[in-house]
Amino acid sequence: MTSLHTGDSAASTPLMHRWILPADATDAADLVLDEAPVPVPGPGEVRVRVRAISMNYRDHLILKGPFGRLPGKDLIPLSDVAGEIDAVGPQVTGWNVGDRVTDLHVLDWSDGPPPAAMGLGLGALHEDGVLAEYVVLPARRVMRAPANLDHTEAATLPVAALTAWNALYGDHPITADSTVLVIGSGGVALATLQFARAAGAQVYASVRNNAAGEALVRLGAAGYVDGRTGQDWGDAVFALSGGVDKVVDSVGVSILPQALAALAPGGEIATLGLFDAAGGPLDGYALLGKQARLRGVAVGSEAMHRDLVRYVETQDIHPVIDRRIDFRDAPAAYTAQTSGGLFGKIVIEVG
Repeated sequence: MTSLHTGDSAASTPLMHRWILPADATDAADLVLDEAPVPVPGPGEVRVRVRAISMNYRDHLILKGPFGRLPGKDLIPLSDVAGEIDAVGPQVTGWNVGDRVTDLHVLDWSDGPPPAAMGLGLGALHEDGVLAEYVVLPARRVMRAPANLDHTEAATLPVAALTAWNALYGDHPITADSTVLVIGSGGVALATLQFARAAGAQVYASVRNNAAGEALVRLGAAGYVDGRTGQDWGDAVFALSGGVDKVVDSVGVSILPQALAALAPGGEIATLGLFDAAGGPLDGYALLGKQARLRGVAVGSEAMHRDLVRYVETQDIHPVIDRRIDFRDAPAAYTAQTSGGLFGKIVIEVG
């Protein structure tokens, strides 16, 4: 949990700015830019000088509530931070002032299956988030940032990129012979495309406009279908690709029937989308006949994150940024996140 420590004397304590989401607020215009003492790390904690914060669709859900909100509790929002450690608390080993880091979205998920109570990450429920100039985090909740990325790029890793990595490699990992389907052109879809192409896999896309499809092709996609053309776009993907080995579903369970139609026999649907939680009927004959696998994906472990960092560095992958927004204009980032037509990530830059 992000914690604030006021120190011995308010008069001698330096101040910082942070954004507060009031308990009863459900509109980004209601965010309050607040001034508070710079937090001091306690035992086992580090302080991060925040340089960039990326947006995720879950942040919009938390804004609107009740998802991720506790009644009567003000909240510092957002979860994905990049910056450098500028103070180290007692009993911290392995981290030094100047180290460039991001956060780990799930606390104490080191490897293997997720913890039974993994929570919703920073900036939700009882955990204040990172929309501030400085944050204090447990030392075990930070991860080395890739050396080849700037802070803005690194801020996109903790949720979107790690979720894409889990979808591709968390179970039945892809190979150079695999074919993958992505949905749309948001942060998870683009990270999936970049990681899969770097591995040699072919990637196809379902999009809602041809401009996004052509941009994905320029980024390495083998082809795309227009998902607006009817209810049978999954069949169109199957015809185009010959059937995909993995569908990375960043929309939600409502598209599972089409995802199943696009799938090759023995393939996997990795579903992670929060856009639409209302499911439609599945074709049981297709599910059984294709021996298909359906897996829910929610971010990833520390071990996955470490593998992701190495891969990004080794392959020199640079996340796609749709736009960069100044910290003082943070409410505009919420509007941008839900405006439609995103191609990549929305990132708030600090300082």
